[in-house]
Amino acid sequence: MCIRDSKVTDIKFHGKGCAICMACSSVLTEITKGKSIDEARAIEKNDVLGELGLEHLQAVRIKCALLSLKVLKSALYTYIGKNLSDTQNVDKLKEEADNLY
Repeated sequence: MCIRDSKVTDIKFHGKGCAICMACSSVLTEITKGKSIDEARAIEKNDVLGELGLEHLQAVRIKCALLSLKVLKSALYTYIGKNLSDTQNVDKLKEEADNLY
């Protein structure tokens, strides 16, 4: 992921997985590109699942579908955390990242 002027200017993924994981990863890159950091942080699971019509995905497959979202959020939180001086806000970011599913 490339961030310039607080915007996601480029984002890619590299990996192998099931069809649901790969499709959601691809859609997530399209959704995220060009968004500000705050807009990217606001992307939710239903935004990704809705693009593919997977809102009613079986619970057993939800982790496959949301793996890329968790990775994106972790990268954003890492980036933000490195640029924050207030440790209280860093703790909030960690908590937010842990509560994705």
